[in-house]
Amino acid sequence: MRFERLGISLFGLVAIVSVVLAAATVWLLLTSPVTVATAVNDGEISPLVRELARVLLDALAGLLKYL
Repeated sequence: MRFERLGISLFGLVAIVSVVLAAATVWLLLTSPVTVATAVNDGEISPLVRELARVLLDALAGLLKYL
């Protein structure tokens, strides 16, 4: 019984993180398409990850502003 609760909690956490990353990626694609296109064309993932982290940090800062 205890492992079932852990499994459900872990699945929920993975699902939430996946949804947040997907939403941030779509937001980045809509707001900064040149960065995404350049990263995909060059095959370098670091600019895309850097911009994705910036988008997530800005979103978190915006949410914390309301608290």
